[in-house]
Amino acid sequence: MLRYRDKGLDSDFTVLMSRYEREIYRYLVRYLGNATLADDVFQDTFLQIHQKRHLYEEGRPVKPWIYAIANHQAIDSMRRSGRHPAQSLSAHGVDADGEPLRNGLEAMLTSNELDPLSSIQSDERREWVKKTIDSLPEQLRETLVLAYYQDLKYREIADILKIPVGTVKSRLHSALSKIAEKARIDHISNEDES
Repeated sequence: MLRYRDKGLDSDFTVLMSRYEREIYRYLVRYLGNATLADDVFQDTFLQIHQKRHLYEEGRPVKPWIYAIANHQAIDSMRRSGRHPAQSLSAHGVDADGEPLRNGLEAMLTSNELDPLSSIQSDERREWVKKTIDSLPEQLRETLVLAYYQDLKYREIADILKIPVGTVKSRLHSALSKIAEKARIDHISNEDES
């Protein structure tokens, strides 16, 4: 990144793109919930990387810097179109440090079951989780996606969102608490209906 910042060589830009393109594109598709919009934002992201390369600070980790640009481009795109992000929930349910999700939420996020009934239940579970995450406030949803679906470390998320690590942890705790509470309420409602 330093060489690209200082010399602006196309070959260095190509290396950056090839190193981060799949990861950034997957993040944008998950965050935006729309592959076509993600394509546009992806292109805008790498255009911004080119245009703002002079702002890259030596010693700063490259990955969070690129994610921050992608995140800002996604938010700007949603604001222009009046949309809210939607996440794909096919990723693994682990936190940014590789720890399983707490409170049994891992089981709601992932499943390796193969029989038809389990598949239907798994689809319903994923739909429930998607709706629940979509209902979270944007700050909580954004932090959750970066931690659990992009598997970024707390420090990287803090750099991307320009917030303290403690705030990242607090937002994740709050998001998971809200999901757990919704699960408890929905479980009680389902028992009442039975």
